[in-house]
Amino acid sequence: MKLFENHNLKTYNTFGMEVFARKFVEIETAEETPAAVAEYLQQWPYYILGGGSNTLFTKDFDGTIVHPVFRGIERMEENGDNVLLRVAAGEPWDNLIQYCIRHEYYGIENLTAIPGLVGSAPVQNIGAYGVEVKDTVYKVQGYILSTRNPFGLSNADCRFGYRNSIFKQTLKNDCIITYVWFQLSKRKHFTLSYQGLAKALEERELPLTLHSVSECVRKIRDTKLPDPKIVGNGGSFFKNPVVPVEQYQDLLTQYPDLVAYDAPKGLKKLSAGQLIEKAGWKGKRVGNAGTWKNQALVLVNHGGATPNDVLNIADSIINDVNKLFNITLEMEINRI
Repeated sequence: MKLFENHNLKTYNTFGMEVFARKFVEIETAEETPAAVAEYLQQWPYYILGGGSNTLFTKDFDGTIVHPVFRGIERMEENGDNVLLRVAAGEPWDNLIQYCIRHEYYGIENLTAIPGLVGSAPVQNIGAYGVEVKDTVYKVQGYILSTRNPFGLSNADCRFGYRNSIFKQTLKNDCIITYVWFQLSKRKHFTLSYQGLAKALEERELPLTLHSVSECVRKIRDTKLPDPKIVGNGGSFFKNPVVPVEQYQDLLTQYPDLVAYDAPKGLKKLSAGQLIEKAGWKGKRVGNAGTWKNQALVLVNHGGATPNDVLNIADSIINDVNKLFNITLEMEINRI
């Protein structure tokens, strides 16, 4: 382990907010986790920080930040149809994507270029272009902070939902994830339900391979989303709202082009980005913060923005969308 005090978090959050943590602990091996729990995580406040890609620090953190940095991808079991991988929490997510492409393991290629670390993926149940990580998670390992006991949760035990899991509910702030196990297919198959992805592959006349699908996803993301290394952002700031079919049909009478996808229990999932755009916020800038010119769902730090600058815009967007559609947007990003 490494301990730093009064540590600048600017390079540890993709919004690029210059805030400081009173203590910052790097866990360098999974075996160090129990010691880190015993020494640093028995008193509030503390926060487990992955890649910082879904986090908005609203002020200096007067407590302990714990940051797992240990890496590794191991093949645990394999047969003619599937492979079981155990991946360390500190492994960058896109490293896993590239590993799977090289070895021709199918299932997560649509999640290419999502920033962050593997340990954060099941917490948020990351998803994109018709795929969610829950579709491939076999189990999750880690430590419960309150009991100091190790845990292993199956896919069902993780209680995955849309951008949700047990790690955001009953285990929120009470566990450190050390390993995520993935069950991936060795048989060729793709998920092309997202119209934009299928269209991009067709237009480029590319052969259907893991590499071509991954690269198309990357290009689509590049056209819509800013590179956080250049323009600070936390990705999608709001969740796509889920509404009753009746409400969706009422909205269609006013907005015939409203985008919607089927959701469980006969509900409809709307595009938060489209709602924000229709509310007049796409590409709008207020001081040093704003929404991205190509995707209204992404709030950005143009340089020098404060957390309050971002939150003020978020509040204005929530109010304007509610007035226009009678829908209250929910933040997807974690406010710390």
